[in-house]
This record gives sequence, C-alpha cells and structure tokens, in this order.
Amino acid sequence: MRACTSRRGLSVVPALVLLFCMCLTGPANAEDKPAAVAGLDAPPTLAAPAPAMTNWKPDSGDTAWMLVSTGLVLLMTPGLAFFYAGMVRRKNVLGTMMQSWILMGLVSVEWALIGYSMAFDKGSCCLGGLSFAMLPWDQFKAGAPYGYADTIPHPVFMSYQMMFAVITPALIFGAVADRMKFKAMLLFSLLWALVVYNPLAHMVWGSGGLLRGVWENSGTANAETGRFPAMDFAGGTVVHISSGVSALVCCLVLGKRLNYEKEAMPPHNLGLSTIGAGLLWVGWFGFNGGSALASNGLAASALTATHLAAAAATLAWVFIEWAHRGKPSVLGGISGAVAGLVVITPAAGFVEPITGVWLGIAAGAACYTAVGVVKAKFGYDDSLDAFGVHGVGGTTGALLTGVFATVAVNPGGANGLLHGNPGQVLNQAVAVVITIALAAGGSFVLLKAVDAAVGLRIDKDDEIQGLDLSEHGEVAYNL
Repeated sequence: MRACTSRRGLSVVPALVLLFCMCLTGPANAEDKPAAVAGLDAPPTLAAPAPAMTNWKPDSGDTAWMLVSTGLVLLMTPGLAFFYAGMVRRKNVLGTMMQSWILMGLVSVEWALIGYSMAFDKGSCCLGGLSFAMLPWDQFKAGAPYGYADTIPHPVFMSYQMMFAVITPALIFGAVADRMKFKAMLLFSLLWALVVYNPLAHMVWGSGGLLRGVWENSGTANAETGRFPAMDFAGGTVVHISSGVSALVCCLVLGKRLNYEKEAMPPHNLGLSTIGAGLLWVGWFGFNGGSALASNGLAASALTATHLAAAAATLAWVFIEWAHRGKPSVLGGISGAVAGLVVITPAAGFVEPITGVWLGIAAGAACYTAVGVVKAKFGYDDSLDAFGVHGVGGTTGALLTGVFATVAVNPGGANGLLHGNPGQVLNQAVAVVITIALAAGGSFVLLKAVDAAVGLRIDKDDEIQGLDLSEHGEVAYNL
C-alpha cells in the first residue's frame, strides 16, 4: 500500500534550485556582505586549496576532551538504535537497529571521501569546496583552518563532525519504522547526506556559510560570518530540524503502517528504550559540551545547561501527560528527556545554565503537544515521533536561542553577533525557514527518485512478516 502525493509538491523544486544557485554565486558586491566581513575577497572557487593553519596552538587538554567527546557522540547512534528498537513491535527489532548501525559505516565513509569537504572546506555560501576530499594528509598536519578550532588537531575536528553526520539521518527513520525497504533506506541516506546534510552543515558552520555565526572559542583566523549569522551551537537546525522535517516528509510519502489506528501497536520492550535514552543523555554531554571545541568554561556551561534541560523536560512531559492521560508513563519520561536535549542543543553555548530549565519546560510542553495532540488530530503515522520530538523540538530551541542568548556566557567573538534581541531572533527564524525548505524539498525529490529506482516500501506480506525476517533473514527473539 503506497500513499498518494500531490504533484503540487514538485513546485518547491524550482524555488530550491533558484535559492541554491543564488547562494553559489556569493554576494553580488561588497555591500551585500555582513559588516563583519566587508572588504574580504570573494570566496574562492570550489576546488581552491585550503590555506595553511597559522594560528594553531595545540593543547593536550583540549585534544583529550575532544577525543572523549567524539566517542560520546558516536555512542549516541547505538543508543538511538536501542531507543528506537524498544518502541517497535518484536518482529521489527533487528531491522530497526540495523538502520542506525549501517549508517555508522555508510556515512563515515561518505564523510571521509567527500562529505567533510562539502561541509567544511571554504567555497560558496551554500557549499564547501573539494580541498578536503579523500582527507589529504598535507591538509591535516596541524589544526583545522578557517577558525574552526585553534587548539586541536585537524583530524580530531573532522572526526568529531563525522559523528554528527552519522547520527542525523538515523534520526529520520523512526518516522517510517516497520515499512521501508533496507536498500531504499541506504540509497536515500547516502543521497540525503549529499543533498541536504552537507550543504546545510556548510551554511551553518562552514566558513562563509550563508547562516554561519562566529562565537567565542570557535577561533577567528580566516573566519567569516554569513549573510544571516545564526546561533546554532551544536545542531538545532543542522541535525534536528533537518532530520525531523525530513522524517515527516518520509512518513507522508510512504503512508501509514498496515492497520494503523485499527490495531494496537505498543512498544515491545520499553526497558530497551530506556537504556537507549540513557545512552543518548550521556552521549549528549559530548554532543553539546564538545561543541565548545575546547576543555574550558564554555564547555562546562554547555554541559550543565544540557543536563538541566533534559531534567526539566522529563518533569514537564511526565506531569503534562499525567494531567492529560491520567497516568505518568515511562515512555513519556524518556521522550521528555530526549525532547529537552534536542531543544537545548542550539542554545547550550549561548545561555546561562539555569536557562536550561526554562528551555526544558518549553520542550516538554511543545513536544508533548506535537506528539500527543497534533499527530492524532492530523492522523499522520510518524511511528516513533521523530518529527514531534526532533522537528518541533529543534525549531523551538532554534528560535528560543535568539531570545535567551546572552553575552555574559558568550560574547560573540570579534564579529559581534547580535544576542538575545529581535535582530537575532529574525536571523534564527531565517535559519529555521531555510532548513525546513531544504529538508522538505530535498527529501521529497529524493524519495521520489529512490522510489522510481528501487521502490520505497516493503510488500504487504513482508510487512506482516516483519523487517527482521523479510529484509535480514533473522530474528531477535527465538520463541
């Protein structure tokens, strides 16, 4: 059974292509650039060689912290596998876990071959160049250029960013649990990384990116802000809005699970999901704390805000659910924690730690409403609430970052970003809109292309049998 989609959805493609082409041309003249970068030469061509890192001051403490943070972020992908696998039916446990596991292989190789260069080499305002493709050692002898990190080796920075690239597409497939072909998932993930994630990562974090903002501790050597400098400390737009919106598009295109709303489909093992949520919570300390790119006070502040947001969101979700449904559930508790972690992600390095509590409460309320009210009202089958938690949570966090950011925590570096005022909120809103447009339009086109190539959805009989047997020929539990 395959969902029908409107041809009007294709109308977004010309607009996206036009936007992408405009960005590739860069600013028309010096007056079009932000004040912080006016007078700089135009960005080099896509294949321009990267400059040598001249301000690198290696620090063993910073390097050690970033190596640990890299491991913590990698741990989040197996954690996500546990989290998702416990919430599906027993016949789909291995198929669901495999979707996360295989991406540790697929995206890591893609990142090394070309993804890192597309995202972090200097190029246009929407796409990086090719100097870092295949990880040439002459570009990796010292620290990362372009002001990304002044005290850690370039391979550490590259590997840390790789772990973000790995987990982001894995988040998407919670929305289509139980019904997507494995080969379709693989092809879509690879194309999505190339078309959506890599350009978006460059726009937000890459030197000269359309949405890039430079803050304290990110370094200043050769760094350029974008036309709309947005604050996204650890991936509210790049990771969570992009994956959440893409997840919604995926579940709408694939359609509902067989007998959805006609038979109960409860989680088969919430104990497994709770273990996964715990791994995510711990790994998020590297996700957000590591985004300071140094072992310093900013990392400590971001880590503390992260923990408080998860704690507050857990309480908010549970108490709202208790009032709304009559019982506080374990599923609600772990979902609330993840929602809080999502919302604090863009703000962690820009807000005071206590602000994590307020953002966590907002996360619990917004994400519970999306999952417990909005989804039921519209009837879409976001199986594991990827959109309700990551799409809604990421959007909430990105916008509130502009409201609560303070120069007391992060002065904004040499480029003097606007903090906690209407101008910055507008920049945050622009970043949200561009992210939604790229993720939604790109995902829709890619899904149609993959469907034409290999088909998206498993057959009815295979869906009844379950992914474990039909796609992988094995079972998680022998009865």
